[in-house]
Amino acid sequence: MDTIFALASAPGRAGVSVIRVSGPKAHDIGRALAGDLPKIGRAGLRVLRRADGEVLDQALVVAFAAPHSFTGENIVEFQVHGSVSVVKSLLAALAQTGLARGAEPGEFTRRALMNDRLDLAQVEGLGALIEAETEAQRKLAMKVFAGSLGEVVETWRAGLLRAAALLEATIDFADEEVPEDVSEEVLSLIDDISASLTREIAGSHVAERIRDGFEVAILGAPNAGKSTLLNALAGRDAAITSEIAGTTRDVIEVRMDLDGLAVTLLDTAGLREAEDAVEKLGIARARDRAAGADLRVYLMSSPEEVPPIDLEKDDILRLGKGDLFPDEPAAISGKTGEGVTDLVAEISARLSDRAARAETATHARHREAMQTAESALETARFEVEAGMDRAELAAEHIREAIRRLDALVGRIDVEAVLGEVFSSFCIGK
Repeated sequence: MDTIFALASAPGRAGVSVIRVSGPKAHDIGRALAGDLPKIGRAGLRVLRRADGEVLDQALVVAFAAPHSFTGENIVEFQVHGSVSVVKSLLAALAQTGLARGAEPGEFTRRALMNDRLDLAQVEGLGALIEAETEAQRKLAMKVFAGSLGEVVETWRAGLLRAAALLEATIDFADEEVPEDVSEEVLSLIDDISASLTREIAGSHVAERIRDGFEVAILGAPNAGKSTLLNALAGRDAAITSEIAGTTRDVIEVRMDLDGLAVTLLDTAGLREAEDAVEKLGIARARDRAAGADLRVYLMSSPEEVPPIDLEKDDILRLGKGDLFPDEPAAISGKTGEGVTDLVAEISARLSDRAARAETATHARHREAMQTAESALETARFEVEAGMDRAELAAEHIREAIRRLDALVGRIDVEAVLGEVFSSFCIGK
């Protein structure tokens, strides 16, 4: 492969910037700029010079040797003073050596994948870790990046290979000493792995929500205090408030960190029978977004009000404009702050309870691969129960399940999904 280089830290002025070089000529390039390299894995202070001897900067230099590096190749990293000029000059000097080229987005990580330093799920976990905004997102991404999903897949794979081997033994070695009836063990393996797949698939929906963020819709009749509550929760004037009913016409979104969870609050148009065409459109959007939200908070205009929509078990009911109902225990007021802290705690508790059910699969791609594998195992089970004369068909369906799970971690050709996976990576990663 070509030797590549790029700024590995954030662009712009900083205290320290890191420039990474990876590939077969990385150490040669390091010596060309620094004179000599520190011992492998050790950092050393070096003066970096252009080919004509002009000093570029004084930097900490670290060298790694293949295959014990992030990419699995020889690597040199320069930790330079983070001025825009220093970084620009060093990148130009690297290009002028003629030994390396600028890296493409995600190319360092892609090489780690190709050199078996990471599996595809870990690559996705790394991307999520870079994008993480909250503690829950960081923990989940770190779990995937550490290889948890790959370990689960490897356990499934080992069990399925055992089941396939038992079935193939009845086909190819029927006259030799093999178990006369392997169906019981094969069915047990299929059932255990299918049950594990079902749990992982169910948990992937929650994990995906942790990664992308939960949605909480604030609903109620016009002038029930929804926008004032949103502003109180956001800590700023995110929505226009007015005594005029029907002020909110569109869905207003505010993203926030709620006890480590990424949550998007939705302020929606007041629910009522409207004559105005624009307000009707806003109410339709409110109903659609509320239906797709993870949690709904309905603000009643009076203690006697019956919500005009069906609320789910975990949804929260409050009496809006609590400053007008001082004796109501379930009242809340964005204006005075009454009940806001309790509402935040309740939303957090309900979403945290769901987050606790998250598994290691975090993407729709993971879920689709597992669902396909689960379907193949259902068919394999049917073939095994039909009799050992259909063992060959059962074994083929088990092999299909293995192939689907191998694609999940990139063990087999997944070129079609690589472009999408790496599209969100920055150049230095």
